[in-house]
Amino acid sequence: MDIVSTQQKQKMHPHKFTMWVAIGSIIMMFAGLTSAYIVKSNQTNWITVELPKAFWVSTAVILISSLTLQMALRSFKQREMSKYRLLIGITFILGAAFVVFQWFGFQELWAQQITFKGAGAGQFLYVIFGLHAIHVIGGIVTLLIMFIKTFVGKTKLYSSVPIEVAAVYWHFVDLLWIYLLIFFLIIGK
Repeated sequence: MDIVSTQQKQKMHPHKFTMWVAIGSIIMMFAGLTSAYIVKSNQTNWITVELPKAFWVSTAVILISSLTLQMALRSFKQREMSKYRLLIGITFILGAAFVVFQWFGFQELWAQQITFKGAGAGQFLYVIFGLHAIHVIGGIVTLLIMFIKTFVGKTKLYSSVPIEVAAVYWHFVDLLWIYLLIFFLIIGK
């Protein structure tokens, strides 16, 4: 009996496994896009772009949101539900703020006449950062659902798997943003 329970504890939860498969596919997508950027940047008529200041603010916001989500996970595991509700709500607000600052950054690019037309980094910035923002919006929707469930959930399950999966995803999109920012700072020049 102990052998069976030990083997079951060593298995990865199916939701966690699915999340890692999804993360792997997202990594491949962004690796392909950043590789295409490198190839295209060698064109003679290539125009570089300076990153908007709003992207720096959004970086601070998403880093703080990862911290608040990690604190929410710890609060959930310690059964401090009021603290968990507060922290998951703050993380949701910070996630929405990240998307808003991204929008401001896109508006700044557009005001500088950096559009989809012509050769240059602008095309890639809109596609790559836009795809990242869509992934963040997916995380925001998840956070909103988790927040609502803390108030209206009839069954009080204390499985930490959903919040763990959400935290892994959120930290991933955080790290992905840092990668993209560094990529465009180093390679984009």
